[in-house]
Amino acid sequence: MNSPATEAGVAERLTGLVGTLRAHGVRIGTGETLDAAQALQALGLTDRERLREGLAATLLHGEAQRRVFDSVFDVYFPSRVGAPDAQPPADREALRERLAAALAANDEAMMGQLAVEAVNGFGGYGSSPGSDGWSSYQTLDRLRPQTLLARVRDDVRAQADGAGFTDRLLEDEIRRRIDVFRGQVASEARRRVAERRGRDEIARRAVPPPLDRVDFLFARREQLTEVRRVVQPLARKLATRLAARRRRAARGTIDLRRTLRGSLSTGGVPMRPVLRRRRPVRPELVLLCDMSGSVSGFSDFTMLLVQALHDQFSKVRVFAFVNRIDEVTRLVVHGAADPEGLGARIRSEAVLTDWHDSSDYGVAFGEFAERYADAVGSRTTVFVLGDARTNFRDPNLPAVRLMSERARRVYWLNPERRSLWGTGDSATAAYAELVDIHECRNLHQLSALIARLLPV
Repeated sequence: MNSPATEAGVAERLTGLVGTLRAHGVRIGTGETLDAAQALQALGLTDRERLREGLAATLLHGEAQRRVFDSVFDVYFPSRVGAPDAQPPADREALRERLAAALAANDEAMMGQLAVEAVNGFGGYGSSPGSDGWSSYQTLDRLRPQTLLARVRDDVRAQADGAGFTDRLLEDEIRRRIDVFRGQVASEARRRVAERRGRDEIARRAVPPPLDRVDFLFARREQLTEVRRVVQPLARKLATRLAARRRRAARGTIDLRRTLRGSLSTGGVPMRPVLRRRRPVRPELVLLCDMSGSVSGFSDFTMLLVQALHDQFSKVRVFAFVNRIDEVTRLVVHGAADPEGLGARIRSEAVLTDWHDSSDYGVAFGEFAERYADAVGSRTTVFVLGDARTNFRDPNLPAVRLMSERARRVYWLNPERRSLWGTGDSATAAYAELVDIHECRNLHQLSALIARLLPV
């Protein structure tokens, strides 16, 4: 039977787990927390993986949150406590040989033990007793498990365990096993740092954010690839939401005059409200997308979202620019649905630059006003996507003012943190006097803004 002190410690770990998940954007209410406490009491601590699945089932609402949950769970419910008794391995090659054997046998238990030894032997840094810290990057850089792929493939073939695999499928399976080992190394390094510096701090700082909270401007290539996979499901949800808003708007509002006139037959009681019908008209949408530098990734995601939503509008026109502007509607709306290749196709087929590669909003807006004035009308909603950094060139405010006067609405989505607006060569403050500018740093903010700002 657990002592009160032990139960208090377990309860503290659970509340820490829930608090950290909330800090990372996972919506967890009191009901889910109570369910998790009951699951923890029923499952106990003896089978860690069963506890992981039980808490995930009670706390999470979707598979997209699972990666964050697993990382936080490893911090608050680690597989072991304290440094292992084993001494650092005698040499790196001996550990690599054992790792190759474990990968060939797909022995995850042995891989986990080797991850502990690898962090213990190669991941420590600092000069104080017991090391100042542990680094999964340093561990993997010294061990280089990715270079074992060919050796493991040959071992699996020799054992006839890979008879059912083609060479390509077998290599993909071995890469998956190596990724499992990488995750075990990262989990072990986080566990050790958490013991030294405190679970709450490490869980908030070292755990990767959920996909919809990944910052567009600072995301790694693999993170951007994962985010692209959730664009289509997100677009379907937004399309359903927009269609529902359009149906509600089509029903119209109460016509007070006609309602009161009709109430004369019921003694002045408005028994039958009369609605002012409105004819639903699908709006027009125009996108102006900065394709320079890291901002281009943000523009890519927004164009992919619009690509999936274009049926919700009567007309969609998309323009890309760096210091020249060109229409890319055929590539975005009518092109093949290729999330990976959209930005590359635009940069290769459209004329976006002149004699230099730096962004120039003023020249791009001026060229848009001259060449594509017919794209903006009284039914048009314009979205400008970019960081408004002009490289200290003329921002061409008259061209933006003309666009805002012609359009129904103009919204500017800026992927930079609001605290950076107006610093250096940012012309955000000047543009904000003419159009509405919104911070849009990640997919969560993008989807919320698109759902709120898109006209019905």
